[in-house]
Amino acid sequence: MKPSTPRRILLTAAASVASLAALPATAHADHLGAGPLGAGNLGSVGRAVDNATGPIGGHTVDRPAADRLTVSVSEAGAGNGTYTLECAPAGGTHPSPDDACERLDQLAAEGVNPFMEVPRDAACTQQYGGPETARVQGTWQGRPVDTTFSRTDGCQISRWNSLVPVLPVNGG
Repeated sequence: MKPSTPRRILLTAAASVASLAALPATAHADHLGAGPLGAGNLGSVGRAVDNATGPIGGHTVDRPAADRLTVSVSEAGAGNGTYTLECAPAGGTHPSPDDACERLDQLAAEGVNPFMEVPRDAACTQQYGGPETARVQGTWQGRPVDTTFSRTDGCQISRWNSLVPVLPVNGG
């Protein structure tokens, strides 16, 4: 075996850097996960600047298009209905788009995926928070979202409450 030459070491290092740079942005976000939201993942985290909200979770976000979610709420009294929420810029038919987008940005900055479902083996308190349900579909952080929310036990109540004001407060 030939001893390594400075040129060979430099070429190997350059090739390694080039291959890492070519990886998709989600490969750099292992603490946030990868794949569709609602399955435990936050989204694309890269080095591009997010002109709408700035750094998220200590990283910057490459947000190819505005976030757009459709939220359908039932059994929530005054909170019932279907509305759209668009972020970056805030808008849509949501009753409070600025507050809802601010909450989503806050959760992203904390590295939290609010659309992650409760694991099937989670130990949850057996309390009932009400009949309210919600389905959220669309895109957030450039990733697909399709998940449901309820208030049927302590885990589900906590999950719902963490997404207020995207979802109605106290279910209605």
